[in-house]
Amino acid sequence: MREIQVKEITAKLRELFQSACYNLGEDVIEALDRARKAEESPIGVAILDEIIENAKIAREGVYPLCQDCGLAVVFIDLGQDVHLVGGSLEEAVNEGVRQAYKEGFLRKSVCDCFTRKNTGDNTPCILHVRIVPGEKIHIVCAPKGGGSENMSRVQLLPPAAGVEGVKKLVVDRVRESGSNPCPPIVVGVGIGGNLEQSAILAKRSLLRPLGNPNPSLELANLEQEILEKVNRLGIGPAGLGGRTTALAVHIEMTNCHIASLPVAININCHSHRHKEAVI
Repeated sequence: MREIQVKEITAKLRELFQSACYNLGEDVIEALDRARKAEESPIGVAILDEIIENAKIAREGVYPLCQDCGLAVVFIDLGQDVHLVGGSLEEAVNEGVRQAYKEGFLRKSVCDCFTRKNTGDNTPCILHVRIVPGEKIHIVCAPKGGGSENMSRVQLLPPAAGVEGVKKLVVDRVRESGSNPCPPIVVGVGIGGNLEQSAILAKRSLLRPLGNPNPSLELANLEQEILEKVNRLGIGPAGLGGRTTALAVHIEMTNCHIASLPVAININCHSHRHKEAVI
């Protein structure tokens, strides 16, 4: 049994969220570079150049990549041989978010649903915990912007819809979203489970490095097919036309009930932010 003080989790999350908001991942930069080389629209090229330059300025100047520093989403894989001491895990996670957003001068975007009064520190966060073998803690933070999140959807299709129904649902959702989620986007798709699990699968799929296909050949091919269909929509960077509407489509799938086919679509903007660490 390994003892870990929860204050270590607080400190790590403070570091991760600030880094995520300032530093766009190399996988995203590489995907943007590839898109820029393939883009045929002059306006699209200019916008992609601006996005790449923005990421450089943010990294060098320690500025947020976007004014929307996101709702704080945290994924923790907690080793079953870990004994947490020194307080509550949930409180430690929220304290890490609180410190990150206050000390990093990041925009606080959490408010009461009806009064719209801001909580002032970007808490509470959204926390997902899994118990896994081992004596380590794997943490992933994902600041998720509201504009792209608003374009996400969950639908329980009839089983007869099949794979063709999934393709149509995803492509239609991107078409209907247009410029709202700040393209070029990353499209996360969760298939199976039930209402909530499909949504979590879609969110988790966004954490996979861009350019890494699903290990299943069937799903990898489906990702590529949907990506090609999405990029033929012509929405393009910033919604002003071009062949780069999405940088990637990521799919995660599990089994489901015989009477349903749950599908969740979680769209992320071009500021595709997440960082991870192991304690």
